[in-house]
Order: sequence, then C-alpha cells, then structure tokens
Amino acid sequence: MKHNKLIVITGATGTGKTTVSSYLTEQYRIRRVMTHTTRPPRPGEQNGVDYYFETPESFATKHFIEHVTYAGYEYGSSYESLNKAWAKANFCSIVLDTKGAITYAKELGDKISILYLTIKDPSILKARLLNRGDDPEMVEKRLASPEYTRDLTLPAELSDLSTVIVNDDWETAKRHIDAYIKDCALRAVGLRD
Repeated sequence: MKHNKLIVITGATGTGKTTVSSYLTEQYRIRRVMTHTTRPPRPGEQNGVDYYFETPESFATKHFIEHVTYAGYEYGSSYESLNKAWAKANFCSIVLDTKGAITYAKELGDKISILYLTIKDPSILKARLLNRGDDPEMVEKRLASPEYTRDLTLPAELSDLSTVIVNDDWETAKRHIDAYIKDCALRAVGLRD
C-alpha cells in the first residue's frame, strides 16, 4: 500500500520558502506540488515551473484544497495538482501561507509534515524581497498586509505539528533541513515514532 506524505513549507514572505522547496528538489528529489496564482510572474519565473499563473477566470475553475487572497492576488492549491504530484512520487512538498497550512493539517491529517520558516530579525525581509526582484510598490503592499503579519508567527494550531527552522543563515538552515529530512525518512520507514 502506497503511503503518501506531503511536506508543507510555511512562514512569512521572504523567509526562504521557495529556496527551501528548491533545495528539497535538488538535494533530495522531492517534487513540489505546483500551486496557482493570479499574480504576474516575477522576472525569470515560468508558468508550470514556479506556479500555474492563472487569470481570475481560469483560477475559478480549479478544485482547491485551500485558497487565499494575499496582497490583492489569488493563491491556491488544488486537488488536481496534489494528485498529479503523488502519482509521480509518494513524498512531495508544497509552499503555503500559514492559513493554508492549517487547512492542510485539517484536510490531510497525518499525511503532512510541517516545516515552519522564520528569521530572528523581520526587518531584513524587505531587503530579501527587493533582492529577489519584487516590485518595490508590491513589496510595500505585501509587508503592510495582515497576512504578512499573521505569517510572522507560528499559529497555535500548527505548533505541535511543526518543525521550526530559523533561516538567518542559509548554511545553518540547510543543516537543520537535512536533519529534518533524515527524521522524516526514518518515520516513513517506521524507525521513529
């Protein structure tokens, strides 16, 4: 019997969720469940590689596990994407905001493992967002959003389910992620509770 597992990567914007997702893919070949958004692509982003970039009309046709409006754009993850990823590998990851992570915890229960990313000094997040090529006006809008403020703190509903990684320094964060993946692998084969 196939046991599907999903690593939910969550935290505030700029904490390195996409970087961690890419690292899991490159280092461990963990496929990322593609999510949908109506926001325009950032420089270098590609449809079907970074997100499914949708129009408001095409976004409305999906069967979402969760979806949210964030800084004026729609974001969501669909059953179609999750099942497509699990058809190719039983161990996958997805990047979500904390509200989405709560929904996944309720919907999928023990099929998920949550990786919450944070940093000690939230003031450096603005520089990270600008350095990755985000429009300065969009950055200001995002940092002023209630969703951003919400995602700076690990929600109580996720505290018992989450592994917290402080991503102030990427090399240190990678060591913690490697330990997390080793622990997930041991649990998957029944060598750890």
